[in-house]
Parts: sequence; C-alpha cells; structure tokens
Amino acid sequence: MRLRTRKAANRWHAALLHKCGQCGSATPSHRACRACGYYKGRQVLTVGAL
Repeated sequence: MRLRTRKAANRWHAALLHKCGQCGSATPSHRACRACGYYKGRQVLTVGAL
C-alpha cells in the first residue's frame, strides 16, 4: 500500500490553460501568448501575420 501511495503522487496531470488578458485565447501559465505575443500586460513577442 505504501508503494502505491508513493507512485500515485507521480501521476500525469494535464496542463492548466488560462485566458490571455489581451486576446482571450487559451495559453499556459507563465508563458507569453502565442496568438498576440503579450505577457503580463506588455508585448514581449512580435507575432507576424500569416
């Protein structure tokens, strides 16, 4: 039982996605938005139009 309890802590968890404050697209936490290039209210990436 102890072994199974220890192994249960190492299970896989899906990444939580949050809404971007600028464009509203889903982005992972603590990452710049791939759609608009904003992070914490300021632009950090230049995103080109396709």
